[in-house]
Amino acid sequence: MKHRLLAGLATISLGAFCWAAPSVSSSLKTLRAVGPEGQGNAAAAKAWKQLIKADATALPEILAAMDGANPLAANWLRSAVDTIAARDKKLPLKALQKFLANKKQNPRARRLAFELIQRVEPDTAAKLIPAMLNDPSVELRRDAVERVIDQGLDLKKIKKDGPAKEQFRKALDAARDIDQIKTITTQLRQLKEEVDLPRHFGFLMHWRVIGPFDNTKHAGFAKVFPPEKAVKLDAIYAGKAGKVQWSQFVTADEYGKVDINQAYPGLIKEVTAYAYTTYDAPAARAVELRLGCKNAYKVWVNGRLIFGRDEYHRGTRIDHYQLKANFKKGRNTILIKLCQNHQTESWTKEWEFQLRVCDPTGTALHATNRPPTPKQGTNNN
Repeated sequence: MKHRLLAGLATISLGAFCWAAPSVSSSLKTLRAVGPEGQGNAAAAKAWKQLIKADATALPEILAAMDGANPLAANWLRSAVDTIAARDKKLPLKALQKFLANKKQNPRARRLAFELIQRVEPDTAAKLIPAMLNDPSVELRRDAVERVIDQGLDLKKIKKDGPAKEQFRKALDAARDIDQIKTITTQLRQLKEEVDLPRHFGFLMHWRVIGPFDNTKHAGFAKVFPPEKAVKLDAIYAGKAGKVQWSQFVTADEYGKVDINQAYPGLIKEVTAYAYTTYDAPAARAVELRLGCKNAYKVWVNGRLIFGRDEYHRGTRIDHYQLKANFKKGRNTILIKLCQNHQTESWTKEWEFQLRVCDPTGTALHATNRPPTPKQGTNNN
């Protein structure tokens, strides 16, 4: 009788476990299916209520579901993580550390895993920070960079300028956030160090531009204008307000900003332009094109479309978009399409981009034909 009772309890326990796991999986599937304009919100709300009943051991699985999730789905998932973690004080630290160590996981999910570890065991989290200095996740680098900046400031205060410079250079190599980059650059220049930010980050500064073509009612994003068929630098085409042709554009902005408004002043709305450059690679290799752009864009490498995004004024930062590409040895071509929409608010008038070439860690890769960095005040055209 006792053996039958134990066997029955084991069966019940196993059954409960088998029921719980599919419940988490099913809830995650529903949450990831939520779409724009309220599509699937009712089902998502129901799934979220079910998901938060899971215990803390489900946290790594929920975090993993953030990979590839759209912003709405990611918000649901993050809220579930926060709710479960606030309720269950005992978190699966080893599993969270394992998740954090997997650099293939979603960067924001890894950052959230780090914050959970930090909440429960701050000493453990503190020990993890130095190893994040060259992490591919910008979200995780920040703490490590801040620590190196602080070390440099401490050395500077006690007049150890040489070691301070080394720390600031180390921080600059790893920094990706503008506020930290500005802090580091200021400190280095106060120590009489020259800082060539465009070269350091690999921003492409020399372009050819053509436009403006039309983008009335956002039609320009999908329309194939002549530069998409072939880049002919001596060609003349019909544009939105007359004939258009390629012209040189050189930016001296420290963060590689190419301001298209400077090339076409007075025609800033419902327009499309193209920017073109070449990159001579010393060897064939996989690269990352890291783009900052707040307008709709498309990018081609060697005539092949790499990626496009029909979205306007979402905000921008260094490395906002990370696009994978393959360069061949020798001459490679990069073509960017940039669309401007109809909005007239002051914050919608910016029509610009920045692009750099780097490896997966964000370290700059320089072309063999890279010109010297333009000096501040250089004429754009």
